[in-house]
Amino acid sequence: MPGWGLQIALCSDMAVVSERATFRVPELFRGIADTYYSQMLARTIGPVRTRDLMFTGRVLTAREALDWGMVARVVPHHELLESAREVLAQCCRTAPAARASIKASLDNYVGLFDRIGMQSSLTGPEAGRDFAPSRRSVHPNGSMPT
Repeated sequence: MPGWGLQIALCSDMAVVSERATFRVPELFRGIADTYYSQMLARTIGPVRTRDLMFTGRVLTAREALDWGMVARVVPHHELLESAREVLAQCCRTAPAARASIKASLDNYVGLFDRIGMQSSLTGPEAGRDFAPSRRSVHPNGSMPT
């Protein structure tokens, strides 16, 4: 199912993905300047790679996402559920309060500017240009159909 996978992976504490997974950032095709997303990406992969993904909307493979630090693990498709359960079990063996403290420290970075920019984008003239493209094919030049 296309869409939202990268956002979910970035919001996850430990993203375990299938080797078949692909990721992209299509928001700019839809006229949405998702500043929250851009800040999350920049913190994870740096501003140069963030511009590459957001400005081009290109597709990354699961291996590329792993190499760029966007996901924690890539596993064979048929082992995905079991691998995710194994990672969860490993995480559950650590101290919950200490783990929560580390999580809060890592997650405490989104500012007011990010929220204002995203809200402004959602109510602007380009917002929602076409939310259906994710169900249609992408043109050979990488642009979304209009």
